[in-house]
Amino acid sequence: MTTPVDGSFDLSSLGLGVPAATKKTDLGQTDFLNLMMTQLKNQDPTKPLDSGAFLGQLAQFGTVSGLQDLQTKFDTLSSSLVSNQALQAASLVGKDALVESSKAPLFPGGVVDGALDVPAATSGATVEIRDARNQVVAHIELGAQSAGLAHFEWNGIADNGVQAPPGVYNMVGSYLAGTKSTAATTLVYAPVDSVVLGKDGFTVDVTGVGEVPFSKVHEIGN
Repeated sequence: MTTPVDGSFDLSSLGLGVPAATKKTDLGQTDFLNLMMTQLKNQDPTKPLDSGAFLGQLAQFGTVSGLQDLQTKFDTLSSSLVSNQALQAASLVGKDALVESSKAPLFPGGVVDGALDVPAATSGATVEIRDARNQVVAHIELGAQSAGLAHFEWNGIADNGVQAPPGVYNMVGSYLAGTKSTAATTLVYAPVDSVVLGKDGFTVDVTGVGEVPFSKVHEIGN
């Protein structure tokens, strides 16, 4: 006597369950070639595939393949450039860098070494040194300047002849455009404490200034 098979018998208990289908979303080169061969095998003999269309498909295949290779090379180049930039940025640690900043650290017995970015020749340029309360401490008259960086030094002596205390001061630069006073970008030399790698690229941590984008570093000194 045979035992009837229960239609509701769970095959998974015997390890015979149907495996889940693997979902594939991308077509590779092999898939593309298989599609073309299937198209050729199943074409209508009375209306064969137009040679121009066939060549067009081959050209598309070559373009896609070439773009994939090009993307791989670009990824490799990008990694190489990032590594090279990291080495360059690391070499800044411990050196003085000229960076765009309105802040200038004055160390005990030291000087503020900076520059004014003059976009055009001018008959006069000035830098105001201000304290934390935004009070003007000193003026530095640079006189007539050609276009470019106009370097200056402040020895920490205020306009009243008194030595200013160490700390971080603000610099406000201007130049004469004709007879009109126009704001100018200020830069300062300061030691680089560290290099930081963030999602937006490299920044350098400068003493008394803070983090500055690597692109804002204009010069490097010893």
